[in-house]
Amino acid sequence: MESKVVWKGGMAFIGSAGSGYLIPLDAHKAAGGKELGFQPLQLIAIGLVGCTGMDVISILKKKRQEVTDFEVSAEIERAAEHPKVFTNILITYKLTGVNLDRDAVERAVELSETRYCPAQAMLEKAAKISHKIIVREAH
Repeated sequence: MESKVVWKGGMAFIGSAGSGYLIPLDAHKAAGGKELGFQPLQLIAIGLVGCTGMDVISILKKKRQEVTDFEVSAEIERAAEHPKVFTNILITYKLTGVNLDRDAVERAVELSETRYCPAQAMLEKAAKISHKIIVREAH
């Protein structure tokens, strides 16, 4: 895997990876940026919820669970001192579906956390990661 950033002036960069997609990065105004893109740690957080979300939806499809809506979010606490690493992460999985089996959902989350999601495996070395699961019936 390769990734790179190209400086665009100030604190702005354009990031890319092997996929060819481009993503803008910038810093807070207080740090000299213009807030015209994602901050790097925001991308790490998005990578985490995207990684586990893809795992969970893939596992639930294999279990023939009918998911109609799915959202994964993370509330992240950071250290007060530099380098201000992530210290505590709560991942919330919100699923809506038709006759979803809660045990299947819990197992999918467990498999993502313990076996499949490399983002969680890396971040859990620095931060405490916990989760919450919300399952709703589709109307």
